[in-house]
Amino acid sequence: MKRRQFAAQAAAVIAAAATAPMGFAQERATRILIGFPPGGSADVVARLLADKMRVSLGQNVIIDNKPGAAGRLALAELKRSPPDGSVLIFSPSGAMVIHPWLYANLGYDPAKDFTPIALGSTFDFAITAGPGAPPGDLKTVLAWMKANPANANYATSGAGTVPHFAGQLLAQAAGVPMTHVAYRGGAPAAQDLIGGQVPLMVDTASETIEHHRAGKVRILAVTGEQRSRALPEVPTLKEAGINVTADAFFGLYGPPGMSPELVARIDKAVADALRMPDVQDRIYALGLVPAHAGPAELAAIQAAHLKRWEMPIKNSGFKAES
Repeated sequence: MKRRQFAAQAAAVIAAAATAPMGFAQERATRILIGFPPGGSADVVARLLADKMRVSLGQNVIIDNKPGAAGRLALAELKRSPPDGSVLIFSPSGAMVIHPWLYANLGYDPAKDFTPIALGSTFDFAITAGPGAPPGDLKTVLAWMKANPANANYATSGAGTVPHFAGQLLAQAAGVPMTHVAYRGGAPAAQDLIGGQVPLMVDTASETIEHHRAGKVRILAVTGEQRSRALPEVPTLKEAGINVTADAFFGLYGPPGMSPELVARIDKAVADALRMPDVQDRIYALGLVPAHAGPAELAAIQAAHLKRWEMPIKNSGFKAES
């Protein structure tokens, strides 16, 4: 009897191992790092995807917020993580395409130290005025800033982010010296915008779109080539008479050395999630665009954005610590 029980238990163990997801560390959840506080756009989209990926991967997928240094702290953790799928990151593109032009000792090479897995979405940015700014359109607010340089401040989710330099491009094109105010994420920046501590904010529309709809703030323009599907009434910067465009993306990355089979499995889970109508509708409602691309295309998109931002950053005069 004991031999039969032992044989049955052994068979059950072998069967469970055979049906477990290949390549994943067993009995451990997959953590997706977010380099910003909860409530920001990267956090919201990552949670949408994680809910669907749990089913596709057959493994728990949790979000782990590791804010600090505009995402660099989370990337440092990812770089030293095992390549077994237990730790990933959902990162805005700034850490991959802006930071290399800013920091002499960045601590990572975005092209070599991470494994591209999947594009998660693309987006442009919203120029949002709070109660600290006067009523009127974007040109009215910029004219007020020019006449009141002590109040010519704009908030973003952090120094060295794409919104930071999108704001710099706006300031240069408008001829208004604007002071950047960096926060540890879009959510705290939006709170100070609503509270009147800063008059203007440049960041993803998802940070302020619900407050805009509630009448607490006003999205004055978006930075894309076309109007946002979620904000059809809001003009682009070009329509507002300012020749500036800026866009970015969210990408899912792993540590270096991940196997192609494991990358393909996770990429498929992301692609499946992004095809779901409820996920698409939620991402569009945030002012973002659901968009999938595999690892090779994500690497190519990253390289193109890196090249695009080289001269604007070098011409900005921005000085970052080494």
